[in-house]
Amino acid sequence: MDFRRQAALVGAVAAVALAPLVASAAGTIKVGFPIPLSGPTAVYGQPILQGAQMAVAEINARGGVLGKKLELLPRDSKANADEAVRLARELIIKDGVDFLVGTLTSAEAPAVSTVAKENKIVFIAPTSKSTILTDPEHIHPYIFRVSSNTDVEGLAGAGLMARWKNVKTVATIAPDYAYGRDSIHAFEKMLAKLRPDIKIVDEEWPKLGEPDFTSFITAQMGKKPDAVYCSLFAGDFVTFVKEATPRGYFKAIHDRLIDPAEVGTTDEAKALGANYPYGIIANTYDPVIWAGHEPAAHKKFIADLKKFTHEKNASGWSIVGYQSIYALADGIKKAGSTDSAAVSKALAGMMWNTPVGERTFNATSHETFAPEYWGKMVKEAAYPFAVMKNPELLPKSFPATN
Repeated sequence: MDFRRQAALVGAVAAVALAPLVASAAGTIKVGFPIPLSGPTAVYGQPILQGAQMAVAEINARGGVLGKKLELLPRDSKANADEAVRLARELIIKDGVDFLVGTLTSAEAPAVSTVAKENKIVFIAPTSKSTILTDPEHIHPYIFRVSSNTDVEGLAGAGLMARWKNVKTVATIAPDYAYGRDSIHAFEKMLAKLRPDIKIVDEEWPKLGEPDFTSFITAQMGKKPDAVYCSLFAGDFVTFVKEATPRGYFKAIHDRLIDPAEVGTTDEAKALGANYPYGIIANTYDPVIWAGHEPAAHKKFIADLKKFTHEKNASGWSIVGYQSIYALADGIKKAGSTDSAAVSKALAGMMWNTPVGERTFNATSHETFAPEYWGKMVKEAAYPFAVMKNPELLPKSFPATN
C-alpha cells in the first residue's frame, strides 16, 4: 500500500470513527476501540483495527455472541495517552460500551488500564509491551494483554545478539518513554547473562515522534559500536532509516542491527520500500509471507484478510486486533454474560485458538506468552519490499525469574 493510498484509507477510517454517533442496534455488545488512526503510528494502528473489524464481521456472520451482535466503536487515540484516556472515558460514559480493546503504545495502554480499573470494565491490550501494564503493582482484575512483553522480547533479542561471536561492543537507541526504557533494560539485563564480555558503549533516547534523528545518529556512530539494538518503530523507524542510511550508519555496523519493535512486518517493509536496510534482524507477530510449514489456519486467515482489506499483500499487524476480539468473544461465551466481572474471571487462565496456534491468559498475571517471529530482512525478486528470511519463533518460554 503506498503512502497516499494508505493516508486516504486511514483518513476514511478515522472519519467513520469520529462521525456523529447514531443509535446502535438494540441488543448489541459494544466494544470501544481507541487506536492511532492518524500520525506516524497509524501505519500500525489502522491494520490492527482492520483485523479487529474482520473478527467482528466473522463472529457476527455466525450469529454473534450469546445471540447478540458485536458492535465495534473505533476512535483515533493519536498515540497520545491523554487522548486515549479521554476517549476511553467517553466510550464508557457517553457511548455505554461493554468492553474496551485497543491502544497501541505503552504510554496509552497503562493510562487506559487505570480507566478500566476505575470503571470495572474489561480492557484487552493487543500491542503494549511495557511490563508496567501488568506488573504486580499495576495488575487488576480487568486488564489483559494479548501481545508479548519487553522481558520476553529482551530475551529473544539478547539471544540473537549473543550469536554474533565477533561483537564486543553494542549501542542502543530507543524512544524515551515506558516501552523504550523497558525494552532496553530487559535487553541489557539478558545480554549481561548471555554475553558478559559485551560492553554497552552508548545509549540514545530520542523522544517518541522525533522528527530529526541526525544528532542521535552522529553521536552513536562516534562511539563505533560493533552492533546496535534499536527499539524504534513505525514512522520513527522510517525517519531514522532515511536519515541514517546516507550517513553510512548501517554500513559502519555491517548491518548488525536488531530491532524488537515489529519493523519486520510487511507494513513497515512496504512503508520503506527500496529504502529498507536489508540485512538487519527484525521481528513480527505475523510474517505473512511464509516459506513452508505454514499452519492451515494461518493460510486461511491471510486469504480472508486480503479479501477483507482488498490488499494484495496482507498486514503483519492485523493478527493482534483479530486475536484480541476473538479472545474477548470466547471470554463472553465462557462467562455466559456480558458482565465485566464475570468475563474477567472467565478470561483468567483461558485458552483460545488463533491463526498461529493456541494462546492462554495467565491466571495470575493476565499475560499471554506471545513469542514472535524473528529473522534477517532480505530482498527477494518476487516482492517490492523486504521480506523475512527463515522466520524463527523466539523465545521458547518466559524468561526465568531468578
